Amino acid sequence: MTNTWSQRVVERFGRSADRYDGAANLQRAMARQLAERCRRQSIPRGLWVDLGSGTGLLADDLEHLHPGQTVLRVDGSDAMLRRHHPTTRTCCLDLNQPLPNWSSAPVLLSSSFVLHWLTGPATWLQHWYDRLAEGGWLVVAVPVAGSFQQWHQAAERAQLPCTALRFPEVDDLLNVVPRSAVRHQRLHCFSRRAQRPLELLRPMRTIGASTSAHAGLGPSQWRRLARAWPDSETPTLTWHVLSLMLQR
Repeated sequence: MTNTWSQRVVERFGRSADRYDGAANLQRAMARQLAERCRRQSIPRGLWVDLGSGTGLLADDLEHLHPGQTVLRVDGSDAMLRRHHPTTRTCCLDLNQPLPNWSSAPVLLSSSFVLHWLTGPATWLQHWYDRLAEGGWLVVAVPVAGSFQQWHQAAERAQLPCTALRFPEVDDLLNVVPRSAVRHQRLHCFSRRAQRPLELLRPMRTIGASTSAHAGLGPSQWRRLARAWPDSETPTLTWHVLSLMLQR
């Protein structure tokens, strides 16, 4: 995956910016959890940055729970950033590039449901950690390997390629940061049910999270995939999401 991949991801999310908040229920829930954990840690004031802020779910929660603290919202999509309140601080930046040299090192870098879209997620996690101020915090939520096992199983049964995004391995992420830096680590498991298998994938298309490294399936192939879905009477799709808090 190259810069072309990054452009495709940003463009797809940008086209969905006006629909994102109405369908991003899991992302909203994880943003609130991360913000609450930050509140309990009494993170000092200073430069707080939300990387891949999207429409501002996490940044808004952080500011709401920390009155007087401003969060710089960084995203690759102008369309997403235009959804933020006019008084917020925003920066349009391709996160497949190194972070800028801000006038002061960040005290908090946060990122939710972004890292898995970057080329080499572990490399960027390490870069973000290295850019923190001494004693600063990196707070991340990221879907990881083990997610979407029902989708993978259906594709195998139907003898079709699985077009789901490949998620990073937990160990690959943890191996690039000092073990002593970990202040919180949890693997969350979320399952969604629907009447029909393909309805489980609709929210991802709605919010723009449907870019794939594989060629798209045709209508007949999607029907084959749906027929092969496990537990077809109560179709389910499961996410595994790692939440991580690191202190430098």
